[in-house]
Amino acid sequence: MDFPEFFCYVSILACLFPIMVNSIGINYGQIANNLPSPEDVVPLVKSIGATKVKLYDADPRVLKAFANTDVEFMVGLGNEYLDKMRDPTNAQAWVKENIQPHLPATKITSIFVGNEVLTLNDTSLSDCLLPAMQSVHAALLNFGLDKQVTVTTTHSLAILQTSYPPSAGAFREDLMDPLCETLNFHQKTGSPFLINAYPYFAYKGNPEQVPLDFVLFQPNQGVTDPQTHLHYDNMLYAQIDAVYSALASLDYKKLPVHISETGWPSKGDEDEAGATPENAEKYNGNLIKLMSGKTGTPMRPNSDLNIYIFALFNENMKPGPTSERNYGLFKPDGTPAYPLGITPNNVVGRNTTVGGGSFGNAVTNPYYPMSSSTGYMSISSARQRYQLLGHVVLMVPLLIIKTLV
Repeated sequence: MDFPEFFCYVSILACLFPIMVNSIGINYGQIANNLPSPEDVVPLVKSIGATKVKLYDADPRVLKAFANTDVEFMVGLGNEYLDKMRDPTNAQAWVKENIQPHLPATKITSIFVGNEVLTLNDTSLSDCLLPAMQSVHAALLNFGLDKQVTVTTTHSLAILQTSYPPSAGAFREDLMDPLCETLNFHQKTGSPFLINAYPYFAYKGNPEQVPLDFVLFQPNQGVTDPQTHLHYDNMLYAQIDAVYSALASLDYKKLPVHISETGWPSKGDEDEAGATPENAEKYNGNLIKLMSGKTGTPMRPNSDLNIYIFALFNENMKPGPTSERNYGLFKPDGTPAYPLGITPNNVVGRNTTVGGGSFGNAVTNPYYPMSSSTGYMSISSARQRYQLLGHVVLMVPLLIIKTLV
């Protein structure tokens, strides 16, 4: 498809899905050699109603292309920059070069410093995380930008020691010191707590036992938290509430939780159960519909769902299994990777109590792989160095699964 056809198709999409999204976020990865230019991506993002974009670097081409579009941006600083950003002088220079020139035309609202650092089992990185966050925040303060741009970091669900029932959510004891340091930073600066959550991996790890309808937001009997008596009929919402419980146990009840990544692949290898266009359509389509309905989780029904779907495009240069290259809502030519399927009949009804669940205990193992819940690569826009990150899977105990089947 050439670009005149591309824009024609985007126009059709805008007509087909005018009420599809309410303040949804999208992850815009660029590990590919066949993506459209950032200028051509702007109408595509707008066509699906996305109002927030998460970028894995601070690519000036993208930030310039989205100027005056009113789309909010979260930009990233890769793990390879953490040591350098400990130095306030370096952080000041980075903010001056990568953030300040694009404001206020481009609505940069947040910078995430590091990706899932605390679960990488690498003290050389984790020791740098808080100082790097503090230096970037100080730089924003010096430029008078701290009120409009927050500083945060992303976490894998592997930071949880216990995740079922959601009311018993608790963080890993071995991560408590560095985690509490970052939580104090969030509380003081007003920045959100970011979690990457993928029910897909629970299903992939145990497809014979994990009910597919439960992870795809399809009608199912669900489970009830024995402590709170709250009902959960999808896994993602229970994962979110487990995080809320873990935060509350440390007296951070008011800290906002944002889901910085979640998604479902439309294609996978033979051993990647569930990676099909049909399942991706159901997961992302149902999630979008739920978000547009302004429903919170069972534990926080009145809280906004701030969720970034992974990802905008299929990315053909990502290493790893086939699924890694097939998380996109769209192919590089702008056509859908699968029908988005936003119809009332395909979605859990507004009258149904919805939830989600990271069932069981996320047992602390002596070794956690260098990991990202997506296997995404953190990109350095300055040097284009890539760091591959693996997967984290929270499994579902057999006893709990049996209540769902």
